[in-house]
Formats: sequence, C-alpha cells, structure tokens
Amino acid sequence: MSSQKGFYSSSAGDTDFRRKWDRAEYEKKAQSNAKDTKEREKDEERKRKGLKPKKKDTDPPAPALLQLRDTEVDLSSKLNKTEVVTVSQIASKQPGYYCDVCDCTVKDSVNYLDHINGKKHQQMLGMSMRVERSTADQVRARLERLKRKADDVPVDLATRVERAKQEEEEEKRLKKEKRKERKKSKRDHDDDEGSKVVDGFEIEGGDGGVDMAALMGFGSFGSSK
Repeated sequence: MSSQKGFYSSSAGDTDFRRKWDRAEYEKKAQSNAKDTKEREKDEERKRKGLKPKKKDTDPPAPALLQLRDTEVDLSSKLNKTEVVTVSQIASKQPGYYCDVCDCTVKDSVNYLDHINGKKHQQMLGMSMRVERSTADQVRARLERLKRKADDVPVDLATRVERAKQEEEEEKRLKKEKRKERKKSKRDHDDDEGSKVVDGFEIEGGDGGVDMAALMGFGSFGSSK
C-alpha cells in the first residue's frame, strides 16, 4: 500500500475533494432558524390583532439615557510631538487617536470627536442617544445658578471706570433736559401773563399795565346804559 502524500497532506489515492459538512451542527442551526421563524409568525399575528410583540426572555436590557461625559477628552497631549510608529494590524499600535471602547483608531482629532459622540460608541457604552427631559424646577434652578455666576464674575478696573463714566454722562444729560423743561415752562408762563386786552387795546406788562390803563381812563370808553 502506497504511503505517498499529496500537496494538501492527503493520501495520493484519495480522490474525494468534496467538502465535508457537520450534519449535527447544521441540524442545530436549522432548528434554531425554524424556531425564530415561528416566533416571527406569532409576532406578526399579534400585530394584526393590535397587540404588542411578545417579549423575549433573552431581550437585552434597555440602554441608559445619554449622560454627560465625566472625563476630559485628551486631544493635546501629543501636540507638536514626533512619534515613530510601525505598520501593525493591532489598532492600539496604529498612528492616530485610539478608542479603547470600540478598539479602533481614527486619524485626526475631528474624526475622533465625531466617533466618541456618535451612536456606535454610545451603544458600546450601554447608552442610547436620548437625553433626560428636564423639569420646570430644574430649569429654574439652572437659570438661578447662571445668574449668580454672572454676578460673581470679576470686573476689571477699566470696565468699572468706563461704566462709571457712562453713568455720569447719562446723569448730566438728564439734568440738562430738566433745566430745558423748566426754562421752557417759565417762558410759556411769562408769555401768558405778559399782555392783556382792555376795551380793545392790548396792554403789555401784566397787572401793572392794566392798573395804569385804568388810571388813565381807558376803561371808560365803553358804552353806558
């Protein structure tokens, strides 16, 4: 009997090159597919009846709401530095920004930020892209915090001097307008009191002029009955 081996370490006399299938494995897969098909048919039937699909026992837990990142993103530690890299199939050893959550490397900081803020990365962290809705009390508390923060911001000397100068100029402008109003009001009042008409004659000088006209007999020109 010949012991000669072929190129693929098979017997030279073996001419059966057909692929061998694992019958038990494929029977298991067929049963699993049949079960999935049956469950889908049941779900479709429930949908037609207006019911929700039956919850599976192996359903993954619902993802958590999107949360604020509690760590600082490092984008500047390698800035202006030279690094010698070698060609490697391992993602962590490739040049660029490496994400240990997704085990991938991106080439620049812009794409890295897009990646860590993207849906795939958040899913790997067990979170969805939905955020928690704030209540009215939370919004009011946030506005109060921001207001206090704005009031506590230190103002430099130049800003304070400029602000005081503007307030002083505004005060001067208001005083000037008030003086103008008083002068105008006094002038209008003097015009009203400055002349009177007696028996068809216009007498200047207010009440004194009227008295003088009466002494001179101008008031007796009227008709008597």
